[in-house]
Amino acid sequence: MPLNVLGTELQACSYDPLTGFYRDGCCNTDVHDHGTHVICARVTADFLAFSLTRGNDLSTPRPEYRFHGLQPGDRWCLCALRWLEAFDAGVAPPVHLEATHIKALSVVTLEQLKACALG
Repeated sequence: MPLNVLGTELQACSYDPLTGFYRDGCCNTDVHDHGTHVICARVTADFLAFSLTRGNDLSTPRPEYRFHGLQPGDRWCLCALRWLEAFDAGVAPPVHLEATHIKALSVVTLEQLKACALG
């Protein structure tokens, strides 16, 4: 059973849009997930714009990858390093702690995540 950053069972992040490295709705990870897509966030317009400046367009649909493009308010499993970059830039999107994989703590602190936690 995968755990979240609170030490309890990992909850689903989003089924619509279908997220996760394995497109299973959860921020599950393993050795094949080189981007460490483990932080469940509710994306914002500011974060999407920030991500685009970093070369990762999360808004444009890419049907060949079963990706419909994100809109502000969508939940998505983000790469831990990209979320940390956004945090340092002051544009980190809010985080759903119960759906954020414990592996995120190898990149960010629980305090950083809690500072951006969804109510």
